[in-house]
Amino acid sequence: MGKYLVIIDETEEARKALRFAMHWAQSSGGSVQILAIVQPQNFNAFGGVQATIEEEARDRAEAIATSAAGNVFSESGKMPAIAVKVGEASRIVRDYLADHPDVLALVLGAGTDGAPGPLVTHFSAHSGSLPCPLVILPGAMPMEDIERIASA
Repeated sequence: MGKYLVIIDETEEARKALRFAMHWAQSSGGSVQILAIVQPQNFNAFGGVQATIEEEARDRAEAIATSAAGNVFSESGKMPAIAVKVGEASRIVRDYLADHPDVLALVLGAGTDGAPGPLVTHFSAHSGSLPCPLVILPGAMPMEDIERIASA
């Protein structure tokens, strides 16, 4: 029983990756892990203002992750694990994978317009050093196809 790691944010590609991972976990008896990443704020201000900005960003990431977890639970009956981390995204994901050797795959969705996205770009270039397979879902792939493939 493995775990499928999805990096969640407000994008359609993240929602597709989550649905794929959820269906894959259902068909394999595994589970989903949701990781929300809060980018460090490059805003230099008075300490109180900086702390407020960072807290609001973390609260937003937690709300997105909790909502995504609720959707998975309502559809699958299994509550995914949730983690919210602050820092540089590729480093956070690498550290998370190192700390969770039971992750069977990192599931990412590529954007539909322009570049596929920073995490897809980074990890596709460094996939040979990952401790698990990297699954990249094409941005233009319809949700029905994603669910069909994941459930096969």
